Amino acid sequence: MLGYMSKVATSDRPAAQNTRALKAVFRTLTSESCPKAYNFHMHSVCSDGRLQPENIMEQAIALGLKGLAITDHHSADGYRRAQRWLDEWHQSVPDAPAPYLWTGVEINADLIGTEVHILGYGYNPDRAEMQPYLQGEKVKGEAFRAEQVIAAIQAAGGLAVLAHPARYRRSICDLIPAAAARGIDGAEAYYAYNNPDPWHPSPEQTVWVKRLNAQYGLFDTCGTDTHGLSLLRRM
Repeated sequence: MLGYMSKVATSDRPAAQNTRALKAVFRTLTSESCPKAYNFHMHSVCSDGRLQPENIMEQAIALGLKGLAITDHHSADGYRRAQRWLDEWHQSVPDAPAPYLWTGVEINADLIGTEVHILGYGYNPDRAEMQPYLQGEKVKGEAFRAEQVIAAIQAAGGLAVLAHPARYRRSICDLIPAAAARGIDGAEAYYAYNNPDPWHPSPEQTVWVKRLNAQYGLFDTCGTDTHGLSLLRRM
């Protein structure tokens, strides 16, 4: 199902915006999925990361990743550069296995008086609804409300996910139900809160997030939140 993206694109949606395939992956994720099979949270030099987008793709191929998304803060530039590199790479080695690359972004938003981060996946970065959120900095006013961010991602064809839900001032028992009430699609269940080496999701937080996700019908997602030079670590 997840071969090179040009082979799986539908007639009206590029493969990087194929949320049907993405939902199928989200349904299969376990605590063992990240970081060597899937990784849906990472940053490049296009926001506050240290890796060039092209280096991210080189590492993804070397690791044998099946799928990933570059989720730079308020920018789709990292995705665009990675997509160009991947297209050129595949032209030179057309039969080589390659990871599935989805569009991604991380957006600051207000949720019940708490500033949170919302991840967007599989959205169309050219849609007008997304433009306020792809200018390199967080927005203000009504557009800063979580329900507005979620609505914009979904209007652009994407899925909205609450990033690292146990990192905020408010409890996940408040935040996840509030995000669900505003239409969010998922919450990041597999996340390493203490930057362990090797990377592994924090067990206690994983249990609670998965329980709440199940209660509210949300997808579990995973990611290293890489800001450093290795996709296998956060820093």
